[in-house]
Amino acid sequence: METVNQNHQNPGFIGDDGRSTASTVVISSNGSMPGTGLDNADQESGTAILPEERATWGKGMEFLMSCIAMSVGLGNVWRFPFTALDNGGGAFLIPYLIVLFLIGKPIYYLEMVIGQFSSRGSVKVFDLCPAMKGVGIGQVVSISMVTTYYVAIMGITLRYLYESFRSPLPWSECRSEWEANCVASSLGNTSKLSNNRMDMDMPQQQPVASAELYFLKEVLHEKPDIIDGIGLPNWELVIGLFVAWLCVFLIIRRGVKSSGKASYFLAIFPYVIMCVLLIRAVTLPGAADGILYFIKPQWGKILDPKVWYAAVTQCFYSLSVCFGNIIMYSSFNKFGHNVHRDAAIVTGLDTVTSLLAGFTIFGILGHLAHEIGTNDIGTVVKGGAGLAFISYPDAIAKFKQLPQIFSVLFFLMLFVLGIGSNIAMTSCSVTAIRDRFPHFKQWQCSLFIAIISFAIGLMYITPGGQYMLTLVDFFGASMIALVLGIAELYTIGWIYGTDRLCKDIEFMLGRKVGLYWRLCWSIITPLIMTVILVYFYATYEPLAYNDKNYPSWAYSIGWTITAFGIFQLPAWMIMAIVRDPGKTFSEKISGAFKPYKDWGPLDPLLREQYHKKIENELTPKRGQGVWAAIKQNIYG
Repeated sequence: METVNQNHQNPGFIGDDGRSTASTVVISSNGSMPGTGLDNADQESGTAILPEERATWGKGMEFLMSCIAMSVGLGNVWRFPFTALDNGGGAFLIPYLIVLFLIGKPIYYLEMVIGQFSSRGSVKVFDLCPAMKGVGIGQVVSISMVTTYYVAIMGITLRYLYESFRSPLPWSECRSEWEANCVASSLGNTSKLSNNRMDMDMPQQQPVASAELYFLKEVLHEKPDIIDGIGLPNWELVIGLFVAWLCVFLIIRRGVKSSGKASYFLAIFPYVIMCVLLIRAVTLPGAADGILYFIKPQWGKILDPKVWYAAVTQCFYSLSVCFGNIIMYSSFNKFGHNVHRDAAIVTGLDTVTSLLAGFTIFGILGHLAHEIGTNDIGTVVKGGAGLAFISYPDAIAKFKQLPQIFSVLFFLMLFVLGIGSNIAMTSCSVTAIRDRFPHFKQWQCSLFIAIISFAIGLMYITPGGQYMLTLVDFFGASMIALVLGIAELYTIGWIYGTDRLCKDIEFMLGRKVGLYWRLCWSIITPLIMTVILVYFYATYEPLAYNDKNYPSWAYSIGWTITAFGIFQLPAWMIMAIVRDPGKTFSEKISGAFKPYKDWGPLDPLLREQYHKKIENELTPKRGQGVWAAIKQNIYG
């Protein structure tokens, strides 16, 4: 291997900030470069490939802010409060914090470490075990599908943001064309508008708030079912979808150089709005009742397996673990950056944000219940998208002073939170493509993904869009992420090895890894995840939307999506075994599960030091018994 050290420094020199200051260009004897995103077959072609140097965050703070913007998002603002409410209220916090401690935090730190150590994206990082490359590819498939409907929600948010400048708020009053027994949401107008075509002798329909009818009939134009198809996109939402994708593209078009700068605003601004809304919420009449309703423990649910499953899924959604985003972001870090500190900050802040959002949301809903004269706060609560686009607008419409201001603040906060999370998801797909095709420029790849995703996203802003969104979210995100997340944990914890991972961390950060991390990575976290997966399939029920089952063709689409994501695992495993240069079948299998020769730090001088260190430490352990090897992997 021919090496040119541009700054002629000591290869092991680490600067004052703990980062490697070596800068090198490496050309192997066959003309390839380590860390370019090429697999063995590409490197064996003998073609000289000199891609541009991998970008890095301008400052460590940009990485931290980007992680906060990614992990603190819509899952905290509307998913956590109602997940907690449906699963024991205040009692839900106990399983949630346990799950966070035993699953969320260990996986978050694990993915930060492995991405930074290798400077590889979420697919290329599986050079540590080529046979498991399908895990990374399947995760990119999953996150790409999530991206398409996530931005569609941002498009709806922009529609509400635009309408929030009107006086009165358009969802605060009933309209004559709505075929329902409507109750106006505005405080000054509590009259009902009955269906004009109803016979007065017929029984009255159940009263429906104007905010709910506005969302269903004016924004979504939602169909009662999708038996006849999903319909055509709403042109007003098409504009919102386009603007949302334009914002994402403009922020990521230069990679971390542009998204890193934007991260300060994307991470901090939502907290400013959230604090304003929280102060306003707790000072409203009836707010205390709403907050107490939110945190009141239902101890009978704490042993319910469904509650623990809800805690795990909430942890996944909230922290964005096992989707590849964290690996991708940390791969742009300087070698030696203190990710241990960053992981602790992000996971802790994520929980605090969820609680603050819960207090804010239920404080306002408590005020809503107070204004309409009911003590049953549960009657004014709608989960899922209904929180952001029905319950909250309904409550704001009853504000006595300047409801438009609080409506603008809320939907602006939602939009910024959503963009921050979507930048990470889109960047994950971009990085995976550019790791494989390094000459594909950042802006070209970003534009390509934005156009394709925009076209797919049109499906979610049709009259049947929410049906499809729920379908893709369940089959394309939840099911795929859970299976591939477990595969990721067993790959890194046992095939690559927890002991070797801990030695990698010690080499990179200069710190010993405690027993807590070792036990979580090797036993506790993968075991809990496996139990959750078994429980998930044992209690599986056909997916429904608004208590209506989907037609058979929709379930076929859903299971096809799931199969496409999960079957990446065996497909790429077979390919890795076939392509391995081993002479016998057993040698091919063994070689496919071993790291590539260029695995390690991106800097070739550091990588050379690393391989010498690892070879010296691992060689004496070969040939030991099974139980001794297991003990070594767990305890070191």
